[in-house]
Amino acid sequence: MKQKSQPMRVCVGCGELLPKKELTRVVLSPTGEISVDPTGKAPGRGAYMEMKVECLDMAYKAKRLERSLKHKVSQEIYESLKEQISHE
Repeated sequence: MKQKSQPMRVCVGCGELLPKKELTRVVLSPTGEISVDPTGKAPGRGAYMEMKVECLDMAYKAKRLERSLKHKVSQEIYESLKEQISHE
């Protein structure tokens, strides 16, 4: 039986190509709200990121998350993401 290929995505923080299951999706909903999408199926524009503080810091410094989502990301959202990372 033929094996299914595993989808690969690029982490917006470190730029590494990783399997989709190892990354977390950050989504910009059609209403303009940015949140973490644990299912990976929420509607809206998505960006994939490893849930590591280092990746979040790199994405913040280079504004990679903003570029990927094509939307301004506030400081409160970065703090919220950092808090979620520390709880994992």
